[in-house]
Amino acid sequence: MPWPAPAPRSPGALASGGLDQPARAWPDTEPASLRRILIDLIEEYSRHVGHADLIRESVDGLVGEDPPG
Repeated sequence: MPWPAPAPRSPGALASGGLDQPARAWPDTEPASLRRILIDLIEEYSRHVGHADLIRESVDGLVGEDPPG
C-alpha cells in the first residue's frame, strides 16, 4: 500500500490516542508506539536526503546547505 493511502487517517489516529499508543504491527513482531514509528521514519528520510545531497555535491561541485550559484 503506498503511503498516501493511509495519510488521511493519520490525524484521527493521533487525536484518538496520541503518539504513545501501540500501532498495528506484523503478527510476529513486538508492538511499536506511533512515536517510535514516526522517529524511525524521520531518521530514514533524513538519511536518504543526506545521500541525495552527497550525490548532488559530486555532480555540481557546490557544497553546503545553500551553495551560491
